Amino acid sequence: MSGMDKMKNKAEELSGRGKEAVGDATDNRDLQAEGQKDQASGNLKQAGEKVKDVFK
Repeated sequence: MSGMDKMKNKAEELSGRGKEAVGDATDNRDLQAEGQKDQASGNLKQAGEKVKDVFK
């Protein structure tokens, strides 16, 4: 299950990067902010998965 969670978290991060890039290109600050939020969320979840792996 942990491997699937890691993939979902990475996908969320990459999706956020894409949203941020589109927001930059279109000068859409809301989309930029949403992309940054998604990236931060994905990174935070990935960090949590790494902590879980340490305690296995």
